[in-house]
Amino acid sequence: MSNWAKSFETLAERIGAHFARSEARQRCKSYLRGLLSSVERKNGWQLAEYAGDPTPYGIQHLLGRARWDADAVRDDLQQYVLEHLAHPEGIAVVDETGFLKKGNQSAGVQRQYSGTAGRIENCQIGVFLCYVSPKGSTLIDRRLYLPKSWTEDPPRCRKAGIPKETGFATKPQLARQMLQHAFQAGLPVQWVTGDTVYGSDRRLRLWLEEQRQAYVLAVSAKESVCIGWKTHRVRDLALGTEETAWVRLSCGNGAKGPREYEWVRYPLNCPDAPQWQRWLLIRRHPDEKEDYAYYIVYAPKDTPLTSFVRVAGARWAVERCFQEAKGEVGLDHYEVRSWTGWHRHITLAMVAHAFLTVMRAQGIPSDLRKKGRGSFQSLTAFKRSRGLRCP
Repeated sequence: MSNWAKSFETLAERIGAHFARSEARQRCKSYLRGLLSSVERKNGWQLAEYAGDPTPYGIQHLLGRARWDADAVRDDLQQYVLEHLAHPEGIAVVDETGFLKKGNQSAGVQRQYSGTAGRIENCQIGVFLCYVSPKGSTLIDRRLYLPKSWTEDPPRCRKAGIPKETGFATKPQLARQMLQHAFQAGLPVQWVTGDTVYGSDRRLRLWLEEQRQAYVLAVSAKESVCIGWKTHRVRDLALGTEETAWVRLSCGNGAKGPREYEWVRYPLNCPDAPQWQRWLLIRRHPDEKEDYAYYIVYAPKDTPLTSFVRVAGARWAVERCFQEAKGEVGLDHYEVRSWTGWHRHITLAMVAHAFLTVMRAQGIPSDLRKKGRGSFQSLTAFKRSRGLRCP
């Protein structure tokens, strides 16, 4: 057996400990194999065909009615990442992604802004935590965002299987829940970063400061900051910065080489921690001088500017993780509607993505991404006999 296959079996056995019945353990292993396979669309029918099953009913049972705890599997995922990808310079990135949906039955779905689509769409929004280290980057936690249109409609929540105690929580509140869980799990996190949805939430920033947790969080141009006795809009500070103050630095490599920008930082009032400092970090495009981005930073006083720039650039790792997880392991290929089904599929897709990340870090090539054993023709015939749409 190859190192790749041995590693997969070890991880599958680890996850399988959360399934009381042997049938569910085997179904979970088959599901992970399907997510890691070359099957183009990781939905119930295609994964059933890959596994050699005549129908997708077993997969539907795994994601819906089988007895197992997706949060316990998530905890094992975090320990797996701790063992294989942890690094003292680890960065936790909070971000969200949209899952386009039809109808109004899927848990949390409504017309809302999706950064994935770049517009308002009928979709679900998942808030994710990504762990970034020099060894690799992967998703380690998830929360399904429930708009108030759901939390204020208990019958609708019951129909989607949403636990009764689940109330409304903002996206920054969901991010805090995930960060707190990651800290308790022992993951070494030197920095936290995220976009303006999270950076503009002052309560999240203050909570991180109470933990003495360094962060680089993006804020909007409307953000106000205090320097001495004066309050300034961050855009005004950017426009008033002298040309000689800007420093050109790379925040990491992109598809076309180093991503170079011009940077400047201003120290801000920070009365409660003598050894720590708040800063305003401003980024400017080197060619389009009116193109600014703004960050509030909290870190030890002796932290160099280059560290701020590195962390600001690391935020893009989560976008790469979303792209990989959706393209390689079917993060967005699910057909479930329930709260339970969403968390189970998303968790297993994150496990599959983490496994690929660890194998890549260890330089172990894949040997499981093979065509399934089942007969596509027989599956198609079965679907037609039930009057169902064939691919």
